[in-house]
Amino acid sequence: MAKKAEKTISKEELKKQFIEILHNDFQTIPDEATDKQVYEALSKIVVGILKTKRRHFTMATQSAGKKKVYYLSMEFLMGRSLKTSLYNLEMNNQAKEMLKDLGISINGIYEQEPDAGLGNGGLGRLAACYLDALAADGYHATGYSICYEYGIFKQKLEDGWQTELPDNWLPGGSVWLVPSPTKAIEVRFDGELKEYWDNQYHCVTHENYTSVMAVPYDLYVSGYGSKAVSKLRLWKAEMASFDMPFFNKGDYAKALSKNIMSQAITKVLYPNDNHAEGKSLRLRQQYFLCAASIGDIVHQHMSVYGTLDNLHEKVAIHINDTHPTLAIPELMRILLDDFGYSWDKSWHIVQNTFAYTNHTVMPEALEKWDCNLLKSVCPRIFSIIIEINERYCRDLWERYRDEGKCSHMSIVENNKVKMATLCVHASHSVNGVAKIHSEIIKRETFKDEYLDTPTKFKNVTNGIAYRRWLYQSNEGLTELLREKIGDGFLKNAAELSKLAVFKNDEKVLNRLAEIKKENKEKFAKYVKSQYGVILNTESIFDVQVKRLHEYKRQQLNALNIIAQYNYLKANPNADFVPKTYIFAAKAAPGYYMAKQIIKLIWNISQELKKNDKLREKLNVIFLEDYNVSLSEILMPAADISEQISLAGTEASGTGNMKLMINGAITLGTMDGANVEIHEQVGDDNIIIFGMNVDEVNACKAGYRPIEIYNKNQIVKQAIDTIQYGVNGVQFPEIADTLKNTDTYMALKDFDSYQQAQKFASECYADKMKWQRMSLANIAGAGIFSADRSVEEYAKDIWGLTK
Repeated sequence: MAKKAEKTISKEELKKQFIEILHNDFQTIPDEATDKQVYEALSKIVVGILKTKRRHFTMATQSAGKKKVYYLSMEFLMGRSLKTSLYNLEMNNQAKEMLKDLGISINGIYEQEPDAGLGNGGLGRLAACYLDALAADGYHATGYSICYEYGIFKQKLEDGWQTELPDNWLPGGSVWLVPSPTKAIEVRFDGELKEYWDNQYHCVTHENYTSVMAVPYDLYVSGYGSKAVSKLRLWKAEMASFDMPFFNKGDYAKALSKNIMSQAITKVLYPNDNHAEGKSLRLRQQYFLCAASIGDIVHQHMSVYGTLDNLHEKVAIHINDTHPTLAIPELMRILLDDFGYSWDKSWHIVQNTFAYTNHTVMPEALEKWDCNLLKSVCPRIFSIIIEINERYCRDLWERYRDEGKCSHMSIVENNKVKMATLCVHASHSVNGVAKIHSEIIKRETFKDEYLDTPTKFKNVTNGIAYRRWLYQSNEGLTELLREKIGDGFLKNAAELSKLAVFKNDEKVLNRLAEIKKENKEKFAKYVKSQYGVILNTESIFDVQVKRLHEYKRQQLNALNIIAQYNYLKANPNADFVPKTYIFAAKAAPGYYMAKQIIKLIWNISQELKKNDKLREKLNVIFLEDYNVSLSEILMPAADISEQISLAGTEASGTGNMKLMINGAITLGTMDGANVEIHEQVGDDNIIIFGMNVDEVNACKAGYRPIEIYNKNQIVKQAIDTIQYGVNGVQFPEIADTLKNTDTYMALKDFDSYQQAQKFASECYADKMKWQRMSLANIAGAGIFSADRSVEEYAKDIWGLTK
């Protein structure tokens, strides 16, 4: 390994550059440098290496005339860059040794970096994983997003109630951003359209608009064992010019207000959950991202080829969920207005350039924008959408002569633009993110569109940048794998399957148990230092970490914990395998019920603190401010991975994959990627409970949760505990919701869930059985690598070559 790593940089060269940067940029020497200066100096060296690598790779791609991919996403949850870059560049040993020689510990240096939290959860983390995988797989990829000054809010629990604090990540994160002010793009908002005819040409001009400049900041993403480097181009909004006339007239407020308005576009990440409100600022953010990115793609393409005739042959543009949908009419606008292409030629280029990933089947989460708002904020884009829709509806009518069908499939309905419908119509490929999700899309969400154009619907099951959660985060397991199966798994995750031959090797199984114990102790140490709470590392670490949403059913987990608490109170000497339930989740700031559930779980943890004897058997902790870095400590320590969404609601999940590769056993429903985890590990190595999708659909119409409440004493007692007080606080809204609506059927699945929990405890009590299950999960996790996902996109959707 060491020899291979020299390809990047030798320890001596690294030390020389490091000392030079400390001297030139910080006027200091290693002995006197602060940890922050050490972090910035080391990061600058890495950025320099990545920038050079990217330039060489781009030149090679262009000279070979290869196709490039551009990935548009409103969110990229990057986490920290230093550690992952050092590992992917295989220079982590040199950096560690070089700093050690200077009396500096590298772990303290990693802690200096803030998480780049430019996303709300799974969607943004997936985009980040794909940039890593695209580089590892050797493809030329650029991600586009917004340079939010404030990322996902920092979560603080005050007496168990979530409060949101601003996440000002840029001071510590800016060392990773390379500004390119000369590549700025003008974005035009508001104003009105003027249409006229000039020599048989229909001309449209956009007047009285507001100009905002999109200035790019580039963040480089390394791949493992590859010549490629991905680039994430983040756009920051700046005013095109200062309004001097207003200023000279003494109207300072007006002169500044335009500036403030434009800068608001990139001030803060919208902490929306699955409900996008029709907010003007959110729409401006979306159009800003799309106009800047499409403008940049066109500029780059023109500088290489001098024509847009072959854009679709040399460029693939991917829309990650519906937020970047306006990229479609924006490319039409450029082709029609700036380059004078005909409608048909423009549409041909557009349809063959764009592909779309759907991330949700929930009707309320499919974005719709009010026509009046769209028309006011981006008038030309709105007029193009209307034209796209008129042509589409005309074509549908000619083929089907069915008014109901045409109206349902129309992009514009009830004075709203349906963004997902626009994506499906304008893209040559539409994919879901797990087998079950992709089937639901075809059967329900886009049923008519699927019947109309079946060949464009595909599936690409999500994957994770697995090296981050294994190689970088679980040293003990990585060492065992290297020793037993070689280190090929670091480049090709499919090689993890080689571990399966050791499933009956007691020596290996005991090693696995020791590694898990060490990871649990490391995590417990973190919890003690952060919260002053002592965890029992002999207990089962049962983990549910993800966004807090009722469909993910943290309330089902809480209900079961209360039931166990009631049981242990009544039977203090009962035989009970000790359990520590670990939660972490952020709720969207306006999502009152989700915040109530956080408060309930926190109150359960406080209630348990009152009874030392009971707490030895049952403990709950809610971790604040869940982020990528926290997940890197937690995933290797988990025993049980809770994936308990109602079947048919979770598109895929990726936390399930991170936990699986670290040897946790999935306790879950047949939903999202759990279905494929089950395929990989078989019945014996996953604990499945609850209804499947067909059973859920059959049960929905006549579902009355109050009947279960009245019949099931355990459920009744647990809900009554919630109703009348946990740690002195009553939660009537949660109790009422569970009894009377229970949209996500927690009560219906409760008995099955309790049995699954009981079975999990029985399995855990048999040490060798549990380690065999754990080993099967590690061995079966290879397919959930983002490297595999990206190869499928490249081959089946984007048409890329290496």
